[in-house]
Amino acid sequence: MEIKTFEDLIDWTRQLHSHLARCLHESAEKHSNERASALLDYISRHEALLAKTVAEFEKQADPKAMKTRLYDYLNHKPIKPEQACDIRFGTLDFEGIAREIFIFHDQVMDLYESLIGKAEIEVAKSLLEDLLALEQHEAMRLASQIGRMNDL
Repeated sequence: MEIKTFEDLIDWTRQLHSHLARCLHESAEKHSNERASALLDYISRHEALLAKTVAEFEKQADPKAMKTRLYDYLNHKPIKPEQACDIRFGTLDFEGIAREIFIFHDQVMDLYESLIGKAEIEVAKSLLEDLLALEQHEAMRLASQIGRMNDL
């Protein structure tokens, strides 16, 4: 997907989370370890909800911000949806799955932080800050839940 506008960026983010949710769900069904399978299933549901939340940004964001061009985006190498799940989650253990998921989320947050630093239009910067806050909040929530699952 070529990302030219903030609208494209939000759509890309939604697709990324949606693709990861499907991939993790499929891996959960095939994983031989019950604990790892439960983690994959939980993260899959979390990613599906996150995709729906990101989709709300598409509906509620300022139309001016959505049509703003992202010239600086071309300097950043975005994650392709298929790369989000090129790791064989079905073979990773609990800790490996958690590590890969947080690497994925860190990459998305790094992208937003990079773009915030380059945003020249306040409404676009605000939109990016809101997206970053969402990703950060969800990553913290995920870390908390994974920590609880790990304690069991």
